Amino acid sequence: MNLPIPIISVMIGAIILFFGRRLFWLCVAAIGFAAGAEFAPHLIHEPSQVLELSVAVIFGFTGALVAMFLQKVAIAVAGFLAGGKLGTALVTAFITEGARYPGITFVVGGIIGAILLLALFDWALIAMSSFVGAYLIGHTIVLPPTGATLLFVGLATIGIIVQAAAFRGRAVA
Repeated sequence: MNLPIPIISVMIGAIILFFGRRLFWLCVAAIGFAAGAEFAPHLIHEPSQVLELSVAVIFGFTGALVAMFLQKVAIAVAGFLAGGKLGTALVTAFITEGARYPGITFVVGGIIGAILLLALFDWALIAMSSFVGAYLIGHTIVLPPTGATLLFVGLATIGIIVQAAAFRGRAVA
């Protein structure tokens, strides 16, 4: 990836990591942005930096609009995309043979993510946004596999703790 995408990815990842539940529309937009950044190379073999950023922004903007106007649909779509991405990342990291079937892994993870996000919206959104934020930050840093896993788990844990504390504080008040 070129320079602006990782910088934007880290900035959006940090916001999502700590405020994903509160800024639901931004969480969906960030997921759309990340999907767009990964989709751009499939449009053109070696996309320019501007094209890659443009596709990512269009996907992110579309995600934000959907989140604002069609919340239940956006919840299911965000859960599906985040669950699919997370499922693929986890299977690739921990199961060697699972990396051979990324489509199936993405769909299964996506279905699980959509069901979780719809059923347990607040808590699932806290967990999913923490995972997505940790992923957006972690994938920009080149580390050996063990270090990348520890960074991901550490960031996700911090995000969950911060968001859960804010959610509980708001629910009590």
